[in-house]
Amino acid sequence: MGENEASLPNTALQGKKMAYQKVNADQRAPGHSQYLDNDDLQATALDLEWDMEKELEEPGFDQFQLNSAENQNLENSETADLNLDPIQPAASPKGRFQRLQEESDYVTHYTRSAPKSNPCNFCRLLKIFCTAIILFISGILIGYYSHKNCPSNATSSGTLDLHLYQEILKTIQGEDIKKSFRNLVQLYKSEDDMEISKKIKTQWTSLGLEDVQLVNYSVLLNLPGLSPSSVTLSSSGQCFHPNGQPCSEEARKWSSQDLLYSYAAYSANGILEAEVIDVSYGNADDLKRIKKMKNVTNQIALLKLGKLPLLYKLSLLEKTGFGGVLLYIDPCDLPKTANLSYNTFMVSLNPGGDPSTPGYPSIDGSFRQHRSNLTSLLVQPISASLVAKLISLPKDRTTNGACSPLELPNNEERIVNMKIQTVTKFETVTNVVGYLKGVTFPDRYVIVGSHHHTAHSYNRQEWASSTAVITAFIRALMLRVKRGWRPDRTIVFCSWGGTAFGNIGSYEWGEDFRKVLQRNVVAYISLHSPIRGNSSLHSVASPSLQQLVAEKNKFNCPRRDQCPKTNISSEQIQDDADYFINHLGVPTVRFTYEDIKTLEGPSFLSEALFPKRATKIEEMDPFFNLHETITKLSGEVILQIANEPVLPFNALDIALEVQNSLKGDQTTTPQLLALASRLRESAELFQSDEMRPANDPKERDPTRVRMLNDLLQDMEKSFLVQHAPPGFYRNILYHLDGKTSQFSTLLEAWEHCKSLASNETLQEALSEVLNSINAAQVYFKAGLDVFESVLVGKN
Repeated sequence: MGENEASLPNTALQGKKMAYQKVNADQRAPGHSQYLDNDDLQATALDLEWDMEKELEEPGFDQFQLNSAENQNLENSETADLNLDPIQPAASPKGRFQRLQEESDYVTHYTRSAPKSNPCNFCRLLKIFCTAIILFISGILIGYYSHKNCPSNATSSGTLDLHLYQEILKTIQGEDIKKSFRNLVQLYKSEDDMEISKKIKTQWTSLGLEDVQLVNYSVLLNLPGLSPSSVTLSSSGQCFHPNGQPCSEEARKWSSQDLLYSYAAYSANGILEAEVIDVSYGNADDLKRIKKMKNVTNQIALLKLGKLPLLYKLSLLEKTGFGGVLLYIDPCDLPKTANLSYNTFMVSLNPGGDPSTPGYPSIDGSFRQHRSNLTSLLVQPISASLVAKLISLPKDRTTNGACSPLELPNNEERIVNMKIQTVTKFETVTNVVGYLKGVTFPDRYVIVGSHHHTAHSYNRQEWASSTAVITAFIRALMLRVKRGWRPDRTIVFCSWGGTAFGNIGSYEWGEDFRKVLQRNVVAYISLHSPIRGNSSLHSVASPSLQQLVAEKNKFNCPRRDQCPKTNISSEQIQDDADYFINHLGVPTVRFTYEDIKTLEGPSFLSEALFPKRATKIEEMDPFFNLHETITKLSGEVILQIANEPVLPFNALDIALEVQNSLKGDQTTTPQLLALASRLRESAELFQSDEMRPANDPKERDPTRVRMLNDLLQDMEKSFLVQHAPPGFYRNILYHLDGKTSQFSTLLEAWEHCKSLASNETLQEALSEVLNSINAAQVYFKAGLDVFESVLVGKN
């Protein structure tokens, strides 16, 4: 059921006897700038000279007469001697005038007769001469100052835009973000998603944002049961909660809500007693090795989170025959400052959206599928301290200062009983959506996304940080809007609900408005979890936007000589950008601060959602300077995309990314390399023939700019494959992490091929990648053909 509060801008003959020819402004060569050029001063002066000459040649000035012979010839054969063919203006830097070639007998044709009255003629000539001088000087002065006071758009546009962006962003202060953050944290006490959404809407409206809506969807959520899950050792009968504390009434009261929310949403329910088998990170090689050693049917896998998407690893375990999974994070994979040994966490097994309406929106009247679980596996997240108890390891596992990973000995057997109880029910998830309408291209949207609280205490400070950042940018932007400015394109601000359960709010809104978004969205800027650490700025961007992001990173570095290496990648991220990247092919940007250890460690650890005590935002950023930096970086990217006449996307970078993804890949074929080469050639032509002229204001044509922008915003759609392994992006331009450069689908298919006798999966993956590259090459080529046709038609 979807509910919206509001619904969704004078001709002279030219002969051999004439010394000069005037060329009107509308006779310029095609493509000439409509703006004033630097030679208009000379043109103004020459205009006055021309008027003076024409006046001197008019009848009545008898001091300029043809001799009697020439007069007679003109009377007898005037029409025959006149040349009426127009003289084409030559290309001249002076623009509006050209000098004609003088005839050799010019002096004899135009001789001056003896004056009839010298004193009178001399006075008349003196008056004319003085008048001409005065007019000439006045023309120069008027032309100079009018040109000086009215600068052309060609020279001032870029400077004015940069000044405008800085004027907007300078009002963003860390202290204001801190106050907003603390106010939002207090909203945690309210467990009602609707109440929190209403307060966010009220705040955005009070800042001046227009048309703020609450968009509601009734969706199927999987919530904890009445009692927490448990793991019991069969050998001793000891019962433990997921955090490693013994099962007791006292422990349950100590943190009952945290224990309840230590679960895997949409896991299977039930009780399973079986042997625990250590599968490490659960990749294809790990499972192949284990299957040779043990019978894994209906056993319990001890699985580390990280390195690969959780949904993919669970699909492998399910196919292999496992019945249950104990999921944990190895402390050796975390920064030393993160002491999470006794912390439990939540994960979602939902790939995205409302599970009861897969692929279509949860609006009133939609068919509902009752899917209480999305896997046959019983999945339970547990703390590292519980893992240590299961495998009987000492508390101190450091050796010479090095961390020893958790590992269950192969020769030991552990039988456990795991009990999981969850409930599914329909609840309302609310999105807050506000619009700032553009003035030039109101039907083109730049979407800015954050998220708000929906699940108990998990990521409380994270969502408050995200919401504080987007609110700070709205406040700064609306201060300028109140003074009469608006962006060229519409900016849509979204605070998503249901993020913790599988990005439900963003998926449902995306499915609801899919047709409009496919045509109109030009970019998505994510403000999800801006502060995850405080040691390194990490930027994730689509290949077409990496150049823009790199420029912003350098520009915002206070000391250029001390700037860290730009850390930009196109990698999978776990946030609400998912739908826009994988279903709409929208270019995306996200800035976050991370710990270097986290960046160097395994990827996909962010799939775990820790409780409130695990994330201490104010300890990592006490003065909120990092929040201020993220807001300004993101804000400048938003403003440039929303306000530049030509979208700041780079077509060639996409082609280069494709070629880099094929380098050193053992699955690459000659056909793939040849297609990638042709794609690069087409992108280079597109970049040089269309992008460069459009970025020059003197050559900018509104119709061609609109056509160009339409091509730019759809470039990545060619790279959406139909089938991708669970948890893998359908957009193949994004890699699994920042350390791998190969196409993720080809990497997975190669691993799959090694463990099976058939290579059918690899051939299918190669075919999808090849078709994507071919579609992109055809897209660029078709775009070039269209522009060429338009140019020929105008000529």
